[in-house]
Amino acid sequence: MARSPNTKIKSSTARMTDDLSLPVAPARTNTKSAAIIALLKSKRGATIQELMQATHWQAHSIRGFLAGSLSKRHGLAVTSEKPEGKARRYRLQ
Repeated sequence: MARSPNTKIKSSTARMTDDLSLPVAPARTNTKSAAIIALLKSKRGATIQELMQATHWQAHSIRGFLAGSLSKRHGLAVTSEKPEGKARRYRLQ
């Protein structure tokens, strides 16, 4: 069956959002992103070194994740604090 040239095909994502009765997949818990978020949600927050140990990522990758993925994609506000003579700590508000 041929379709009209003016007919647009919906993407699979668009088709999924049309039907609100579909179950939503649970958030994955055993990911590096989840580990970072868990550390940042703690009362103390986390340093770059602690995040590096938890994920085995390099420092520039963690900073990029904090600025890009958490702030822009997930809309989470990341704050940082630099106590005198101590390492900078990052935390989710």
